[in-house]
Amino acid sequence: MKPDMLTIAGFIVSAIAILGGQALEGGHIGSITQPTAALIVFGGTLGACLVAFPKSDFVGAIKDGKKAILTKEIDYEAKITTLVELAKMARKGGLISLEAEAEKTDDAFLKQGLLLAVDGSEPKQIQDTLETIIGVVEHDGGRNAKVWESAGAFAPTVGILGAVLGLIHVMENLDDPSNLGSGIAVAFVATVYGVAAANLLFLPFASKLKLRIQDEVAAMELVLTGILSIVAGENVRLVEEKLRAALPHGGGHGKADAKAEKEPAAAAA
Repeated sequence: MKPDMLTIAGFIVSAIAILGGQALEGGHIGSITQPTAALIVFGGTLGACLVAFPKSDFVGAIKDGKKAILTKEIDYEAKITTLVELAKMARKGGLISLEAEAEKTDDAFLKQGLLLAVDGSEPKQIQDTLETIIGVVEHDGGRNAKVWESAGAFAPTVGILGAVLGLIHVMENLDDPSNLGSGIAVAFVATVYGVAAANLLFLPFASKLKLRIQDEVAAMELVLTGILSIVAGENVRLVEEKLRAALPHGGGHGKADAKAEKEPAAAAA
């Protein structure tokens, strides 16, 4: 996996925009650097998430969080090439010839499908089994993303709570009017933290994780289509056409899209 440069760039742009705007208005970083406000917002949001979700979802969300800043691009073209080669092998040597290939692959989902095919499972059984696996991946990933999404909903409210607590403290010290302005300013920093954390961290993380899940599921569905075509003994050319038709559009699948566009152009020529 490698760093997702768009995510990192997003953090940098957000920080520059916010801090730069603060500086242009004559403010300084110290006025929005409040450990107490950070403790209230992040601690309160963490506590709310612990209450709202079971341990499995919370731990899964933490583990999946790295997917928002680290990415492993799915090479759909390589998957199609592999499945087409497997289709050729099956046409020549039968499904049993795929057993050795199943042991070599690092793709656990592909391996599962090939072993089911080699074992002589009915196409319907293979489809049901693999679709169940896809469903579990989609379900678990969706729940993990929901944790981040909920954190984005909790944080602004906890920020308001922090602001109210700060105002209470200000009201308790009305006998010193000279400090009212700075005290109120400090109180509202918690609101800034809550809104910023929600809209620049938690909700973007949730959105990015949802996209990662969609890409993972799309890759698995592509493999499922290939396995079922191989089991059905379809013509290799037909297998490749079906796989290319099942390719997801957009989302950084440049290699596959480029080849798919080049082939029709060559055919037209």
